[in-house]
Amino acid sequence: MPYTITIEALQLEAVIGVLDAEREKEQPVTAECEIVYERGEDDVIVDYALVAAMIVDMLKKGQYFLLEDALSEIVEAIKASYPVITAVRLKLCKPQILQNCNVCVEKSIKY
Repeated sequence: MPYTITIEALQLEAVIGVLDAEREKEQPVTAECEIVYERGEDDVIVDYALVAAMIVDMLKKGQYFLLEDALSEIVEAIKASYPVITAVRLKLCKPQILQNCNVCVEKSIKY
């Protein structure tokens, strides 16, 4: 039977971006993640606390230049940690990069 985990409004600060100002200090980043997985008789589960920590850790340590690169690496790491996953959607937003909007990039993949 499929289950869906949703992590919403995960907030952190990280160095991410290509502009000089983005490389000098951390900026606010928000993440949303949706994970679909199958739970069988072996009681394999996806630990949402570990997934949230993985997202934060990878963003902080990665100091990515592009949101797209961060998305690809994080989605791959989540799937590698939990083979029971059948789909992942991850959205990263930089709420302060422009004055009048959030800028977000999203990656969705089905396995």
